Amino acid sequence: MSEWLVLAIAMAAACAVVLAATLLSHRRREARALPIEDDRDSTPDVLEYMTMMVGVVYAIVLGLAIAGVWEARSTAQDDVRREAQALYEVTQRAEVFPPDVQTELRKDIDRYVSHVVHTEWPRMTAGEELPDRGAQLLDTVRSDVAQHEPANELEAQAYQPMLDQISIADDARNAREQNAGATLPGVVWFGLIIGALVTVGLIFTMHIGRSGRELLLAGLFSALIAFLLFLVWDFDAPFGRSGSDSADAFRQLFSAAR
Repeated sequence: MSEWLVLAIAMAAACAVVLAATLLSHRRREARALPIEDDRDSTPDVLEYMTMMVGVVYAIVLGLAIAGVWEARSTAQDDVRREAQALYEVTQRAEVFPPDVQTELRKDIDRYVSHVVHTEWPRMTAGEELPDRGAQLLDTVRSDVAQHEPANELEAQAYQPMLDQISIADDARNAREQNAGATLPGVVWFGLIIGALVTVGLIFTMHIGRSGRELLLAGLFSALIAFLLFLVWDFDAPFGRSGSDSADAFRQLFSAAR
């Protein structure tokens, strides 16, 4: 299911629930012949204060959650760029090696990159554990460099930096694997959802629905809460919920990833 479709459904559902609850409450009042309060004095001041404080506290918590998942996603993307750039540096430095060594090294790097984008990325977005095949392919790349004895000073100058770049790629790969899961624990999601229900529920204590404008604002408020929760849910997956757009760093540098 498309992320945009999920967002549209969540916002529409939030608006529908609030509007339906308000209209149902009015019909019950009309059926019981109860008057609908038209003055703001009918709402105690302490209730207005509590509603405001709950809204402020929830806004702070929601903002911190959005900032946390956004920072985690940015860190994950930096690791991807670091891994791709390190491997690209290896292919560029390999130009000083003999043609047969260059060909074998680039072939193994392409094989690793293709495995990362086409095999590992779908598993990461699905929250599944990565197979050992990727680590084995990267070890093959390291062996291609480590087992070649430099034949001249130019190769000797490129030898150690290439091994360093492979180590950087290996470290970035480990970080990518560790960051593939959700950022927020379940208890935080429980607090966010309960807080949303309480915050939206408190607006019913303010006798909303006395005019079309109040109904409109109540619906927009509930839609905003749904949108912010959607942002947290979407950013909670560092490498996205569907597709492999987050692997663009590999696609830009390696044709095998396209």
